[in-house]
Amino acid sequence: MIKPVTYASAGVDIDEGERMVSLIKPMVKTTHRPEVLGEIGSFAGFFRFPARKYKDPVLVSGTDGVGTKVKIAAMAGSLSTVGIDLVAMCVNDILVHGAEPLFFLDYYATGKLSADEGSRIVSGVVEGCRQAGCALLGGETAEMPSVYQRGEFDLAGFAVGAVDRSKIISGKTVRRGDVLIGLPSNGFHSNGYSLVRKVVFEIMKKKISARVPGWEGTVGEELLRPTRIYVKPVLSLLKKIPIEGMAHITGGGLHGNIPRSLPKGTRAVILRDGWDIPPVMQTVVSAARLDENEAYRTFNMGIGMVLMLRPVHVDAALRHFKRQGIPSHVIGEVAPAKKGCGDVELKGVPR
Repeated sequence: MIKPVTYASAGVDIDEGERMVSLIKPMVKTTHRPEVLGEIGSFAGFFRFPARKYKDPVLVSGTDGVGTKVKIAAMAGSLSTVGIDLVAMCVNDILVHGAEPLFFLDYYATGKLSADEGSRIVSGVVEGCRQAGCALLGGETAEMPSVYQRGEFDLAGFAVGAVDRSKIISGKTVRRGDVLIGLPSNGFHSNGYSLVRKVVFEIMKKKISARVPGWEGTVGEELLRPTRIYVKPVLSLLKKIPIEGMAHITGGGLHGNIPRSLPKGTRAVILRDGWDIPPVMQTVVSAARLDENEAYRTFNMGIGMVLMLRPVHVDAALRHFKRQGIPSHVIGEVAPAKKGCGDVELKGVPR
């Protein structure tokens, strides 16, 4: 008798997928806001829009992934933080426009599904949603043995938020003389990891468990520090003072992201002595022999979010972040455009 070819024999375990759903259900429920209807397991997620909260609501959405940082997580066997990165990359983007994240959905793909490993990854997504105040409304798990090798996985997701139309922050009101306030990053966040991996593991020849002079933790611990989520402290600041523009510092660094919130005829002058560059970045930049411009175009260099404020509001903003337990720094100002200087000009010597 010919043995039947089943989904399991092709490398996909339906039972393991169902076991993963049973493991993550209680975690997901902890992110639910009053607007969530139903539980995970349906064909779609349901969210009752909080219409009374807004006068002229606009939905704002963002999508992203974690990039090759997932390779570090797999190498270290540390899976519980990359989900935070996933949420952060999406919610920080919509925050730039003044939007409150309402809900999030994730996509997790792997070569061989393990319910235990999958639930650890989703636990990070859950924690990210808690930090952002949004509901994990649903998601998708895909087991694809012909696409990913055993032990490999990838993450993607998207967030949906809302803001009143009159309160959308676009950067159009930014003007010369406005002050740039920088909020610190936790390290590389989720950008530049193809270069980071090459430098740390090929040039520096470090193991994932190694310790590097000047670094607080091991290689794995330093490279897996989760992306900081700025939602709650920034939204609470918006209730007190106006923010003219914001920039989430992701791929492209300060040079690639600040200009996205600058109106024509202006440039950002960045004072490099306004904050400390994390030691892990200093080491990688030095080992890679990156010139200054390349470093600032590749990494966030210690600044994860930039706010553009009128000078009169700067002291109030700095006091607000101090009360929130978040360091903040004046890192520059908006100046008139200058031929030959580009949209971002770096001044001073880094700390």
